[in-house]
Amino acid sequence: MRVSSAMRRRSWSMMLCLTLGLALSLTAQSADAKKKKDKGDQATTAMPYPSTYKPYPGRPTALVGATIYDGRGGRIDRGTVLFADGKLVAVGGADLAIPDGYDRIDAAGKFVTPGVIDIHSHLGDYPSPAVDASSDGNEATSPTTPDVWAEHSVWPQDPGFTRALANGGITALQVLPGSANLMGGRSITLKNVPSLTVQGMKFPGAPYSLKMACGENPKRVYGEKNQKPSTRMGNFAVNRQTWLDAKKYMNDPDADRDLGKDTLVGVLKGEILVQNHCYRADEMALVIDMAKEMGYKVTAFHHAVESYKIADLLRENDICSAVWADWYGFKMEAYDGIPENAALIAHAGACVVIHSDDENGIQRLNQEAAKAQADGRRIGIDIPDAQAIGWFTYNPARAMGIAGQTGSLEKGKMADVVLWNGNPLSVYTRPEKVWIDGALLFDALDRKRRPVSDFELGQPGEGDVK
Repeated sequence: MRVSSAMRRRSWSMMLCLTLGLALSLTAQSADAKKKKDKGDQATTAMPYPSTYKPYPGRPTALVGATIYDGRGGRIDRGTVLFADGKLVAVGGADLAIPDGYDRIDAAGKFVTPGVIDIHSHLGDYPSPAVDASSDGNEATSPTTPDVWAEHSVWPQDPGFTRALANGGITALQVLPGSANLMGGRSITLKNVPSLTVQGMKFPGAPYSLKMACGENPKRVYGEKNQKPSTRMGNFAVNRQTWLDAKKYMNDPDADRDLGKDTLVGVLKGEILVQNHCYRADEMALVIDMAKEMGYKVTAFHHAVESYKIADLLRENDICSAVWADWYGFKMEAYDGIPENAALIAHAGACVVIHSDDENGIQRLNQEAAKAQADGRRIGIDIPDAQAIGWFTYNPARAMGIAGQTGSLEKGKMADVVLWNGNPLSVYTRPEKVWIDGALLFDALDRKRRPVSDFELGQPGEGDVK
């Protein structure tokens, strides 16, 4: 059969249309897949503000003859700690060989612990002096602000950083947004070192956390603005709807990018931790149920003055309690706070962290742990010293997702180390020397090793220590 030229033209036209249609379809599918992948990458793995932290130079060092608490419940009397090239080389007894080239420090009669870590700080975001010009810890303009990041408010010159180092032995800390909002934004974990930029303090590899808050604060802040939430049931309703919206966003490749939902997607994927301000036991139990409903996990409840009432529930759900030693009664939801809280949590086998939430308290976490330990002893709960040390070293590192790098004296970890001039669980003791990644950044016996921020230069009290 002879095919006319018109038929041939129609045939070619149809083939061309089919080819173009297939190409456009594949292109659209590829674009959708790329959009979905890009959105997922941007939500969590992309680091637009990467850490530029580099350890300060240090020397191979041997601390000899000290009582050593390793942060994980271990104690060595008359022990030796070796570190070099920023890492812990060995921890052992008096017979541990010291290689050539190490600076030997006689630590007899003194104590060595891992660097102190504060899981709940606002240094840099609420710096000293406390003036409106630098008060940047709460974006109290909406009940949910998961789009904001604490690091974008951190002022590296805050004198609180150097006070925390010199008086408290603080080597790492988590800076959180405040608790005005149900979802306050992302936290940042910092190495407590002098730096011109926040990126230069940013703990390499530390996961982000989402700061959440329940109870009085959000309902008061927004109730006073005559908007939702003004009640606890309003708190939960707003939270649940926000999580539902985040799940829809996560599964919608066509959704426009949303910075707040990026953070929430990171939480739902388990890549961003949750640090939840919460006081009352009943509310903590409800939050646990909500987390299970929405598919995320609470890493730690902060303040948690009633954790002792549900310690078994917290243990079963692997949730830490970041608590004070004895703060209570300063508002209604703190009314049932008791000084035995930490000991009762620990006695139930749950995780205890001693935190500060205060620019002065961060300088005394060791003393706060000692107070909580003593309160336990008064009711017959004997917390060993080595365990109490973990409340401000290893346990916060665990709840911040950095326990693989710091928080305990173990070979290969960062050489974040404090040499105390006495028992760290004594009110009379203070840090004598502090190393961060093996660099000696504070030495009470050497005035040249007392860091001073630029802001302090020429000011009264410049470089003061306890």
